[in-house]
Amino acid sequence: MVTEGKRLRLLRRGGAVVGEGERDVAAIGENHSVALERAQNHASAGREGRLVEARLEATQRGTAVVFVLITLMVMLAAILLGLGLADRIVQPIGRLIQAADEVSSGNLYVQVPVTSRRDDVGHLGTTFNKMTAVLRSQHNSLTAANELNDQRRRFMEAVLAGVPAGVLGVDADGIVRVTNPTAELLMASGAETLVGKPIADVLPQIYPLFQDVISGPARLLQETIEVSRNGRDRTLSVRVTRETGAETGFVVTLDDITDLVSAQRTSAWADVARRIAHEIKNPLTPIQLSAERIKRKFGRVIVEDRAIFDQCTDTIVRQVEDIKQMVDEFSSFARMPKPTLATEDVVTTVKEVVFLMRVAHPDIELVEAMPETPVPARFDRRLLAQAVQNIIKNATEAIAAVPAEKREAPPRIRVAVSALDENRIAVDVIDNGKGFPVENRARLLEPYMTDREGGTGLGLAIVAKILEEHGGGIELLDSPEGRGACVRLILPTAGSESEYPKKGARGA
Repeated sequence: MVTEGKRLRLLRRGGAVVGEGERDVAAIGENHSVALERAQNHASAGREGRLVEARLEATQRGTAVVFVLITLMVMLAAILLGLGLADRIVQPIGRLIQAADEVSSGNLYVQVPVTSRRDDVGHLGTTFNKMTAVLRSQHNSLTAANELNDQRRRFMEAVLAGVPAGVLGVDADGIVRVTNPTAELLMASGAETLVGKPIADVLPQIYPLFQDVISGPARLLQETIEVSRNGRDRTLSVRVTRETGAETGFVVTLDDITDLVSAQRTSAWADVARRIAHEIKNPLTPIQLSAERIKRKFGRVIVEDRAIFDQCTDTIVRQVEDIKQMVDEFSSFARMPKPTLATEDVVTTVKEVVFLMRVAHPDIELVEAMPETPVPARFDRRLLAQAVQNIIKNATEAIAAVPAEKREAPPRIRVAVSALDENRIAVDVIDNGKGFPVENRARLLEPYMTDREGGTGLGLAIVAKILEEHGGGIELLDSPEGRGACVRLILPTAGSESEYPKKGARGA
């Protein structure tokens, strides 16, 4: 049984237990409230954490964007600053490049602007401007010197082209460097043939004189030489002068004195002819008259050796006639009458002479090659006919000098009249005789020079003098048809100036 005490103790214990239970329930309730509150706090903290995290992400994104923008701004500023600095360096260099291009195209007046800054680029601009100024000054000096040299060169070319003497400029090695038209004409060669060739090859006749000037003390030496160009024999007076200066050169001067020598010889022979004609002609008539009187008076008396007597007297008379003819030739050459010039037809005059010579020499075929229309010229009809007749006569004698067994074709003479150019007329007499000699052919035009036995040597000299008085000339050529000779008589056309004004005859 439960006693009261026990019950009280149990009650107390139960109360205590209840109390403890209540306390436990209260504690549990509090704990539950706390737990709920904590759960709520935790939920609120979670929400706040998530909000903070969201705000943190937004802040981070914003900060990143700000940093990116700042970085871009800094980079852009750096780029702009770099471009500005680079432009300050590149612009002067670009101007220098542009100025250099203009200088290369010939503009030496270009200048580049120079800033006041003292750096390498500014120094480069200043130096460039100084360089263009020096180049401009040197270019102007060179241009002025070049213009002066061109003026002197043109003047020297005009002088060389105008002088009648031939000029050859020779360097220290003996190579021809400069020629003038007269030298090219005398050498019968063009400048491209003469320039660059040794003087020993161009004119070997003067090489010994050239060597004497090189090795000797004299600066000037002169001599006369004979040259042959295109079959023409010419007499040249040659002077070789050594230049003074650092580079030694030589000037060779060539004067054609062929006509002068020929004129001197002609003048001398004319004087001799006058004297001979005067001294011989006086006794010829008495001798002839005496021989004829002896024949008339004693011809009937002499019985023995009458044939010998007649032969001797006839010989005297005939020889006197021959001497008279020779004296007449002397007189004709010594005192050639001045031509009376008039405008005549060359073809008609030549045809008349050919007709007379055809009658006189029927055994020789004379062929005419003349134009149908008249060829007018100013000449003395009688003197020209005499000249043509003399040349045809010489052609017949040249044909007769060839033995019949050595003739390659029948005797033939062709007489042609043609116009060489608008200012000259040529009368060609071509035969198939023995022809002209190769050497000293031009001397056949001198008085008393002949290659024919019994010839006086005055025929060609008289013809040359006739043509000289007409302002023309004569050329001795080889026959274009083969064996034989060609004599060309040259006359100026009416109203033209002659190529041979008072120069006399020319041999070819």
